[in-house]
Amino acid sequence: MTTLGIETSCDETGVALFCAEKGLLAHALHSQVDLHAVYGGVVPEIASRDHIRMLLPLIQQVMSNAGIEKPDAIAYTAGPGLVGALMVGSGMANGLALAWDCPVVAVHHMEGHLLAPLLEDEPPEFPFLALLVSGGHTMLISVRQLGDYEILGTTLDDAAGEAFDKTAKLLGLGYPGGPLLAALAEEGDDAAYPFPRPMLNKPTLDFSFSGLKTAVMLQVRKAEAAGELDACRKDIAASFQRAAVDTLVGKAIKAAEQQDLNRIVVAGGVGANRLLRAEIARRFAGEVFYPRFEFCTDNGAMIAVAGALRLAEAGASEEIRAQARWSLDTLTVPAAT
Repeated sequence: MTTLGIETSCDETGVALFCAEKGLLAHALHSQVDLHAVYGGVVPEIASRDHIRMLLPLIQQVMSNAGIEKPDAIAYTAGPGLVGALMVGSGMANGLALAWDCPVVAVHHMEGHLLAPLLEDEPPEFPFLALLVSGGHTMLISVRQLGDYEILGTTLDDAAGEAFDKTAKLLGLGYPGGPLLAALAEEGDDAAYPFPRPMLNKPTLDFSFSGLKTAVMLQVRKAEAAGELDACRKDIAASFQRAAVDTLVGKAIKAAEQQDLNRIVVAGGVGANRLLRAEIARRFAGEVFYPRFEFCTDNGAMIAVAGALRLAEAGASEEIRAQARWSLDTLTVPAAT
């Protein structure tokens, strides 16, 4: 059974074909970074229009590369995300399903990220702890089986990826700022500034990055006033990254210990951060799993594999969905068809 995955939740158009027996057959991704860079962030209307422009050519490309005329099923991101962008993907998926007379299933974007490591040669087994870190989300989730998720902690303000991007902006870096900041941090001294590790020593598993961001802002202003920002920029970036990573790793290990889980999955865009990967591997005694770097950010492959699992367990969806807000803990274990 082949499943066509369609991802259009934000500013990346992702398409992939996944086969239950052979694995990932083909995938393609179009990024809108250049379109939004001039605005310093994603413009929803521009994102939706570019999805319309790129989605069908990408589907044709992926189908051609896989040598398949039509898939057995279609999965699409139904939320959460930008509602206009989601509507492009949901409309295309349901239209093609009607034309091809095949089942279609709505997929939760965050469930796609959780299951992305299943695309790898050595996938994690259930149950596991998931550290889901991206521009819009920072969550610790107990994953018992498909659809059986318990959110153990989440951010009270900024997501980790958002904190990276805002710090990059304070340092005068470009868009998107997170990867640029991480690259700059590799050249700096991560012990130069004692930035706080927010809520790390509190019993809760929630996160907060606003205080860390404020501490960086005050240091940047101090350096600017002294005319020393250029000389300090690398060290500020490195010290911020170290504080953020220490917080993420510390909370994740605490959650795994509390849940008696010896497997951690790190997923989402910030999951590509090399320091985060190195530190959690060094400090956690159990197994750590990641998607490959290209599948950390939004992509069609994660939607295809999540959709294939949902279809196998519960069958097709009966409604066209596009939900800007959709809590992960409202998902349920699929009832067998």
